[in-house]
Amino acid sequence: MREWSFLTNHARVLVCIAHDPGVRLRDIAATLDITERSVFGIVTDLITAGYVTKEKDGRRNRYQIQGHLPLPGAVGRERSIGEVLEILVDSSTPTKDHPARMLSRENPGRRQDQRAHLKRDG
Repeated sequence: MREWSFLTNHARVLVCIAHDPGVRLRDIAATLDITERSVFGIVTDLITAGYVTKEKDGRRNRYQIQGHLPLPGAVGRERSIGEVLEILVDSSTPTKDHPARMLSRENPGRRQDQRAHLKRDG
């Protein structure tokens, strides 16, 4: 069976940035098992579309996700990028096999609160 991912590389890169806004492109590439050049192109796409902003912090870049923006495309417009990223949050450590598990929970009860919120809202 051919290997595939439910999430696009754009979504996977967003999860990496959400986990660590100061992450280096080479670290994203290594985590997601894609080329650094691909990551650069994806981050450029996300910045151009307005979903991510970039600031210099010394010799490094810091990224900020504009979580209030709607998902691109007609199907997901009722949800924001921030809402989707919160759904992808998991306390597991990042791995190449599970790139969606790259956000650490600060509040252990947060996942249950999110599920309750999702049931209430729809």
